[in-house]
Amino acid sequence: MKYNNVEFDTYFKNYPDKNGYFGKYGGSYVTPELARAMKEIAEAYETVCKSPDFIAELRRIRKEFQGRPTPVSYLKRLSASLGTGVHLYAKREDLNHTGAHKLNHCMGEALLAKYMGKKKVIAETGAGQHGVALATAAAYFGLECDIYMGSVDIKKQAPNVARMKVLGARVVEVTEGLATLKEAVDAAFAAYCREYKDAIYCIGSVVGPHPFPMMVRDFQSIVGIEAREQFIEMTGALPDAVVACVGGGSNSMGIFAGFLNDPVEIYGVEPLGRGEKMGDHAASLKYGEEGIMHGFNSIMLKDENGEPSPVYSVASGLDYPSSGPEHAFLHDIGRVKYDVVGDEETIDAFYTLSRMEGIIPAIESSHAVAYGIKLAKAMGKGSVLINLSGRGDKDMDYIIEKYGIR
Repeated sequence: MKYNNVEFDTYFKNYPDKNGYFGKYGGSYVTPELARAMKEIAEAYETVCKSPDFIAELRRIRKEFQGRPTPVSYLKRLSASLGTGVHLYAKREDLNHTGAHKLNHCMGEALLAKYMGKKKVIAETGAGQHGVALATAAAYFGLECDIYMGSVDIKKQAPNVARMKVLGARVVEVTEGLATLKEAVDAAFAAYCREYKDAIYCIGSVVGPHPFPMMVRDFQSIVGIEAREQFIEMTGALPDAVVACVGGGSNSMGIFAGFLNDPVEIYGVEPLGRGEKMGDHAASLKYGEEGIMHGFNSIMLKDENGEPSPVYSVASGLDYPSSGPEHAFLHDIGRVKYDVVGDEETIDAFYTLSRMEGIIPAIESSHAVAYGIKLAKAMGKGSVLINLSGRGDKDMDYIIEKYGIR
């Protein structure tokens, strides 16, 4: 299958290229000293990812520790309520250990750190799921762990902050700027620049300098590989559409990877937040332009000075002013359609799924649920597979305080 002269049967062999580019997006825009550290990580990954011992250990961890494969669930009552001929399904990453997809790449990155002889893992987190997952991986492998988190998100995600601390991680509060995900990334990068000889920066999404967009995608692709096989086994066919939320974009690249070479419509859902005004949303692919931040070239939201714009989303894990370079590439060639969902639709979907299916989704995942419902109503018939990237335990206090019980 081909889109704009991109052959998808050989896609993963060709993208990214040897310099970490997906078309014009990606690369590694870092200092010479940090470039050496990135090269060390890239070379180590290229070596161990083909090692039978590394692969066997990762498979064992996924099965015995993470509880993979996670199931695909048919959303029977929700589907019936739509009054159309569309059937909704969910890939249940909320049932992955720690409650989200993040552990898929965190266990891989921590295992890589052990192979490289590193003593510490460093990361940023927004919604806290990446922080919890990395703290879990660090505890599993006996590594030190520093998690940088904006003070705004610390208040919104108190349960996850407590979990990180219980697991033995040091949670470092970031108070600069808007004190959310971008500032947490800034602080984590600065710490890594000081400690790269003994530590590895475990980026929480398909962003950052090469090799992280590739490496995180590869670790997350288990989601799409499983989902494709499970869906065919359940229904005898491929889904008509696949839907996932997009911030940096790790959960979405994970499930998209399983279907890029299939005749399936793929939708990435960005947060429209409070509306289209700059600072009220975090929909970089819809409203942004090409730009470099955090060591990679992609599509980003910019202010009047060309700097990363302030962003907002009700979901702490989506309020980032750029998106992974592979998403920017798939956006430009038209293989994936990117659209937006606002806060109110998202919260409605949160309660709808909870009450109709007994599944409380993360606010991030609720964006995909909201869009899946909207898409199903427009389609009229067929099937939609939604990536339920995480569970909503972490969001309960915040939602009840801000929106009440509906």
